Order: sequence, then structure tokens, then C-alpha cells
Amino acid sequence: MRWYSLEPADADFLTSAPHLFRYRKRFAARPERVWESLTSDASLAAWGPLVTDLKWLSPRPFGIGTERELVLAPGLSRVRERFFRWDEGRRYSFAAYQANSPLLRRFAEDYVVETDGGDGTLFSWTVGLEPKGPLSLPFRALNPVLKTAFGRMATDGQRYFAKRG
Repeated sequence: MRWYSLEPADADFLTSAPHLFRYRKRFAARPERVWESLTSDASLAAWGPLVTDLKWLSPRPFGIGTERELVLAPGLSRVRERFFRWDEGRRYSFAAYQANSPLLRRFAEDYVVETDGGDGTLFSWTVGLEPKGPLSLPFRALNPVLKTAFGRMATDGQRYFAKRG
């Protein structure tokens, strides 16, 4: 399999990316449970069909510099990510550093897990991406589709915790 390198992205990119998607969902589980799921061996792959496989490439305990590889459904692409922020139990952010398709220049995500004031969790998720130059126009046209596709993962998380708590 061929891998394509992406340019580095950081926290500033999550506010300045050409394509930004933000989601806020309430999950029917305590923040500790949501964090445990996010850092489990299955992680996002357990939530729904968007991520079909996830492998942590770094040993535990996880933190800044941790790497993982994801397979996005249905076998669309593989992405390798490196975490640049890790606030244990509360927040993490990462940037993709390699992908098996040459579509993106930069890609990053930020996950925040907070109490909703009761027994649930307020889950905030930001996705930032920048396509490679000639793909900018097609990506602009696809923005509504991308927003819906990424939003499905947040909704899948909501369903996952509604069933399991």
C-alpha cells in the first residue's frame, strides 16, 4: 500500500482550516465512560460503520505523540494520526500525517468530553481539513455531503451510548 504524507496541522488549524465542521452532542453516559470508549482498543470503530478498524500504533499510556491508524468505511481510505494535545479524561486533538489517498494537504480533529451537569456528557467535536490545491473546488461543492458524513459519526456515538450508557 502506498502512503502519502500530509502537512502538519496544529490547534490553530482547527480554527482556520478551509473546511471546518463542528458538532455538539449529548451522550447518555458519564464523561469517564465516553473517555474510556474513545481511548479503548476499538474506540470510534465501536460507535458505528464510519470507522471500520482502528489500531493504536503507540503503547499505553497514551499522550502527546501517540499514533494510531484508522480504516474508514467502506474501505475508502486509511489514515495515520498523531496526537498533538492530550488532556487525560477531557480532551484530545490529532493531525493526520499519512493517508493512502493523495486528496488532503492537512487534516486534524479535536474531541472534548465534558459533563452536561447531570449524568450525561456534552461531546464536542471539530474536524478541519484542507484538500490539495486542484481539489479545492470539488471539496467546496462537497461541503454539505462531508458535513453530513462526519455528523453521522457524532450521531452514531449518541446512539452507541444511548444503548450502553
